[in-house]
Amino acid sequence: MTRALIVIDVQESFRARPLWATISDPKIADRVDRLVRLAREAGDLVVWVLHSEPGSGDVFDPALGHVRLLEELHRAEGEPLLHKTSHNAFTTTNLQQLLTARGIRELTVCGIRTEQCVETTTRVASDLGYEVTFVVDATATNPVAHRDAPAGLSVAELLADPRTLSAEEIIRRTEYALAGRFATIATVGELEAAADRRA
Repeated sequence: MTRALIVIDVQESFRARPLWATISDPKIADRVDRLVRLAREAGDLVVWVLHSEPGSGDVFDPALGHVRLLEELHRAEGEPLLHKTSHNAFTTTNLQQLLTARGIRELTVCGIRTEQCVETTTRVASDLGYEVTFVVDATATNPVAHRDAPAGLSVAELLADPRTLSAEEIIRRTEYALAGRFATIATVGELEAAADRRA
């Protein structure tokens, strides 16, 4: 086993926010589940990562009960579950030590949000020397407000602002930024087809 699938922040915290109505893929758990099945069938390690902000009083505060995997996903016995407090999955966890101890050099990453925690983890992993595959259609994100937009916009105000960057634009820009520099870009279907060819 030299490969691992890192599932980043596919958690109920996001579904508990009004912004979930704008998520690029409300069924992201289906695509993530396909990747998890592929990884398990190949004997690859599956690592689950959740974002946590203890004491914040918001949906990422573990005390509120939302810091858990989306209910459609199921972690198998023995699969590591890490809780991070930074954007990337390395800085505030023992992820690197875990991967090093198992001799893992290749990572497949997916999760929420495309341009934030998933992209940041991808960049850090690349800098640490891992070969990374970024599964673009197994990531999801929301529209992002312009830097000059007032704080606390409602979903309707966010969507009405012509300066708002759409989720689709964010995903496309992330793909361009990572490809050939920090990661290989792939889709779930492409990875499934590759696994079928190896079988």
